Amino acid sequence: MPTILRSPADASLALSTRPDTTLRELVPALARRAHEALRRRWLRATLKHAGQRDAHRRVELAYVVADPWGMATEREQHRFRECNRLLRDQLITSGSRTGSILEIGCGEGHQTEHLARLCDRVSGLDVSRLAVERARRRLPEAELWIGDLPSMPWADQTARFDVVTAFEILYFVKDVPGTLDRMSRLGRSCMVSWFARDAGPVADHVLARGVDGTATIRWGDTHAWTVAWWRNR
Repeated sequence: MPTILRSPADASLALSTRPDTTLRELVPALARRAHEALRRRWLRATLKHAGQRDAHRRVELAYVVADPWGMATEREQHRFRECNRLLRDQLITSGSRTGSILEIGCGEGHQTEHLARLCDRVSGLDVSRLAVERARRRLPEAELWIGDLPSMPWADQTARFDVVTAFEILYFVKDVPGTLDRMSRLGRSCMVSWFARDAGPVADHVLARGVDGTATIRWGDTHAWTVAWWRNR
């Protein structure tokens, strides 16, 4: 079983007791810790004051570091799996798959990869060129666009997609009500989520428009996300 190193003291003790085997574990463990510390500091610096501002340049800067939001972590993978479960249970009720899903704020495609398992055609968009380029390498079969929702040539179409999602992205949108209205035109149904502790005006705007249901996804005692969904009639 790999040695868990939580501090320099742990590393020193491990090296003194098992120098040959522990050194091979120590280097990658310290590299992971250094990358995680860099990721967190970079994200705080680039996204400071970015909330509800359409701060596209700041979002692009965040992606100078790969996976700035830690989407590859087991915590986020758990959230993706739970979102898929809710989509199947609440919006894809006629079977295990639907025709098309659009993900607003697809980033590097981590959650898009999960959504692709639920549909015949997965699409995504993000304001970050760096993120979309990485997403295209991850999912070469997906339809992925660079830009925000209003700039898309199909932004005003009706029922273009079976499901439109906006997971953990509405914090950065200046016009949340307008975005929700456009989502509701584009999709036959919609699902959004937000970090429960930082709900702020996002939750107010979503719940004020009326939803068909909500649920909470939890990760231990530290993280909780609210998910809301609705069908467009």
